[in-house]
Amino acid sequence: MRTITSLSILLIVFLLAGCKTVPVTGRKQLNLVPDFMIRELSFSQYDSVVNYSRTLSQYDDRAQMVTRVGMRIQQAVETYMNENKIAKDLKNFKWAFNTIDENVVNAWCMPGGKVVVYTGLLPVTQSEEGLAVVMGHEIAHAIARHGNERMSEGLLVNFGGLVLQEALKNKKQETQLLFLALYMVGSNFALSLPNSRMQESEADKLGLIFASMAGYNPDAAIPFWQRMSALNKIKTPEFLSTHPSDETRIRKLTALIPEIKEKYYR
Repeated sequence: MRTITSLSILLIVFLLAGCKTVPVTGRKQLNLVPDFMIRELSFSQYDSVVNYSRTLSQYDDRAQMVTRVGMRIQQAVETYMNENKIAKDLKNFKWAFNTIDENVVNAWCMPGGKVVVYTGLLPVTQSEEGLAVVMGHEIAHAIARHGNERMSEGLLVNFGGLVLQEALKNKKQETQLLFLALYMVGSNFALSLPNSRMQESEADKLGLIFASMAGYNPDAAIPFWQRMSALNKIKTPEFLSTHPSDETRIRKLTALIPEIKEKYYR
């Protein structure tokens, strides 16, 4: 009992010490992993991906477009963070924009500002404005520290599992396995999936603000996500998905765009 109490107290201390605030939304998020550890992991992984992929030369028109859009959004991010007096959060960012020649409809941004766009995405974005929607979204994940939050959630789930395991140590092995299995199912559905959908919605909003501040018309978000929706031949039910459904995303963005356009489109 004393061990369980000690673990519970330690958990509370972690939760109180590890809270950060997401820009724009103001949501409190769990942030247990030091930023420098996240950056070290992400920079190493980024270099590995870029070095072992068919990365386009910066003389390639597609790579130039990706870099151009990325640098404009970078400048918008820096402006936004300065205006909101949180520029210190960008102190250790090492921005990079690379284009990988692979027929994959995807893009991502590592914590610390390292961005990759795959050429397979470009026929779907169709224009710089469509590309800005995607790159703004991916960069927003890094600005909002969503990678750190997901890692922290994983630590919390494992830590909670230890607490539960301690509580069940006098039970039969079969009972321990059953309850631990139920605990993991509960954790996956109650914690990981809903928070991931919340992170996606935050990245949609924050990313569209950045794209708008960079001079890209936020109206481009709706036709882009409609094109993405058309690519999704098999739709995962939203309650089992880590992303909002296409319909939910488009509906929320449609409601957000007038305000974002008025406040941030420059």
